[in-house]
Amino acid sequence: MNIAMWSGPRNLSTAMMYSFGARADCAVWDEPFYAAYLSLTGIDHPMAAETLAAGEIDPAKVAEACKTVHASGKEHFYQKHMTHHMVEGVPRDWVDAVSNVFLIRHPARVLASYSKKRENPTLDDIGFRQQVDLFERMKADGLPVVVVDSFDIRQSPEAMLRELCKRIGIAFDPAMLSWPAGGHLDDGAWAPHWYGAVHRSTGFAGPEGALPEVDETSQDVFDAAIPYYETMLAEAISV
Repeated sequence: MNIAMWSGPRNLSTAMMYSFGARADCAVWDEPFYAAYLSLTGIDHPMAAETLAAGEIDPAKVAEACKTVHASGKEHFYQKHMTHHMVEGVPRDWVDAVSNVFLIRHPARVLASYSKKRENPTLDDIGFRQQVDLFERMKADGLPVVVVDSFDIRQSPEAMLRELCKRIGIAFDPAMLSWPAGGHLDDGAWAPHWYGAVHRSTGFAGPEGALPEVDETSQDVFDAAIPYYETMLAEAISV
């Protein structure tokens, strides 16, 4: 099974990739369209040159690979996708060939985390609008979709992963609850800038505390993002 996990940045997305990557039967792909997104938009991101050099910039080739069996031959192929990478020129017709899951996180937490790595994020940088757009298009096309909140995963990792696996039709594997410190062989070229905390981890962090205060400079972005988050939250699975 090919699994597309649709997320914005700073959403527990790398930890989820490590979780699936800890399964012996699962290959992973870190942000397949990142290089194509940078090439198409010319946007300035940390480690953009390294990302462009390492990744495939033809989105059609990436899309084809997303729906095919991984070269390893493993039974499952988990793909960590960023919703904001799906700009004009990036194909979407391949999504009906994969199992689609949406990973969400409260925008106050996203903005607090993102701003430490890249200043003054815009609404388009954090992917909430694009996430709802993709979700609603898939539902309109009759595709099965699953929504999971990162807060719930950190609250009850095993219970939530069991439920997620059940929803997408694969067996839960206890190996998903831990991984070696130091990163994954399939980390993207941008990992040195973004993945410090998860590289130090060996499993999901504990439950999240109170919501952080939204900085004044991020208030407009937060206000725009929260309705999108609430739309997705209403669809989230629970245990």
